[in-house]
Amino acid sequence: MAWTTTRDPEQFETAAGAFLRTRPIRHTVLLSVASSLRPPGAAAYGARAPEFGWWRPDGGAPVGAAFVCTPPRGALLTPMPDEAADALVETLVAERSGIPGVTAGRATAEAVAGAWRRRHGGTATCVRRLRLHRLDRLIEPSPAPAGTARRATTVDRDLLHAWFTAFAAEIGGTPAAARAADDRIAGGRCLLWESGGRPVSMACHTAPLAGAARIAPVYTPPELRGRGYAGAVTAAVSQAVRAGGTREVLLFTDLANPTSNALYRRLGYRPVEDQLALEFGPE
Repeated sequence: MAWTTTRDPEQFETAAGAFLRTRPIRHTVLLSVASSLRPPGAAAYGARAPEFGWWRPDGGAPVGAAFVCTPPRGALLTPMPDEAADALVETLVAERSGIPGVTAGRATAEAVAGAWRRRHGGTATCVRRLRLHRLDRLIEPSPAPAGTARRATTVDRDLLHAWFTAFAAEIGGTPAAARAADDRIAGGRCLLWESGGRPVSMACHTAPLAGAARIAPVYTPPELRGRGYAGAVTAAVSQAVRAGGTREVLLFTDLANPTSNALYRRLGYRPVEDQLALEFGPE
C-alpha cells in the first residue's frame, strides 16, 4: 500500500488523471491546479517544482487517492482511507519532502494530523476552515444593486492585477496575480459589475474540467462593500457558467467569514463538505 511520487505533471496525469475526473466536485481544486501545471505552466505557482503523488491499495489496484503540492504551499489531498493517510505521512517523512501542511476534507485532514503526530512527533495545527459549496438553483439577488455585469477584457488588465493581489493578501495566499488575472481574461472567465460607469466588483471562474467549474475569486474593494455588488456579480458569473453548458458550479468559503457564507447560501449554493488547512510543526 505505497505512494508513488513525482515532479512530472504529465506522469501524474497519466497515472491519476482519470481517478481525479471520477469525482470532479470533491477533486475540483486538484483538477484545476494539476491542469495549470502541465506544460507550459509547470512554474505557474513558483520557482520550486510542484510535487505529485498517488496511492494504490496494492500494486495492481486502481488509484485510490492522490495529492498535488505547489511549494511553498501545502499539499491538496483527495479523500482517502486511514491506511493511505498513514502511508502518506511515512512517505513525506522518508523523502524529507518539506511539504509544510495539507488541505483536505475534515476526515482525511484529521487522519493525516493523527498520523503526523504519531509517526513524526510534530504538531499539525488547523490554520483555516473551508467549506465547499455547489450551486443548486440560482436565486437572483432581490433587490439587485444598481449596475450591470460585463465581461472583463485586456483594457481591465491593470485593475484585475490589483484586485487579484488584494484578494490574495486578504486570504493569506500568494498566487501569481498577474498570471491568474491574465488567464481569466484570456479565457473570458471574469465578469465585472459596473455601477456609475466604473467597475465596483469582480467574480471569475476556473476553466471547466470534467463538467465542473469553480467560482474564484470574488472581490469587492473594502470601501464598496455592503452594497450588494458581490452577490450580483457572483450570480451573473454563475449564470454564465451554467449557460455555457457546465453542469456543476462550485465555490469555497472561509468558515470564519459569516458574511460570505450567508451570501452564497442566499444565491442557492449548498454545502458539500468542510475542509481543514493544516500546518505541520517540528518535533
